[in-house]
Amino acid sequence: MRKILMLVGDYTEDYEVMVPFQALEMVGFKVDVVCPDKTEGEYIKTAVHDFEGDQTYSEKPGHNFLINCSFSYLKLEEYEGLYITGGRAPEYLRLNKRVIDIVRYFMELNKPVAAICHGIQILTAADVVKKRRLTAYNAIKPEVIMAGGVFLDKNVDETIVDGNLVTAPAWPGNTAILRDFLKLLKVKIEL
Repeated sequence: MRKILMLVGDYTEDYEVMVPFQALEMVGFKVDVVCPDKTEGEYIKTAVHDFEGDQTYSEKPGHNFLINCSFSYLKLEEYEGLYITGGRAPEYLRLNKRVIDIVRYFMELNKPVAAICHGIQILTAADVVKKRRLTAYNAIKPEVIMAGGVFLDKNVDETIVDGNLVTAPAWPGNTAILRDFLKLLKVKIEL
């Protein structure tokens, strides 16, 4: 069975874990959802971010999401791609050396990587965005530029694909990021 690794943490954005997890499993992938310092069977708390006309997104409690794989027992060679969720989790996940090593592994081997919203903070911390075209939640723009990336302003429902990397600004882009990630994984869906 084809496998995807998904990085999450407490207060990952709810739609940015729920929707891709279910969609990728629906098309036949086994999605292993991992979180540093948590093991299979534990939960993360998610947050719902919404765009309600304020200067930034609002935040509300989301669901508890089940971790289905232990972070400490990963065999990275088993995975075809990496999915990095957004929300508040990336701001502290990027401080974990193993998270950074995982991102570098996928990027150096040119395996498909999808990152949404604040998940791009993990890419900048891993120092893998130099000269790469990408997008993110607009507040991440300075980090992308300081890390040597080329930030492109996109609508929240759009993506940027640059080689093996697809990025989107926020959960309204779930359809687009999943479509482009599946293309990078060479998945064809016929109706």
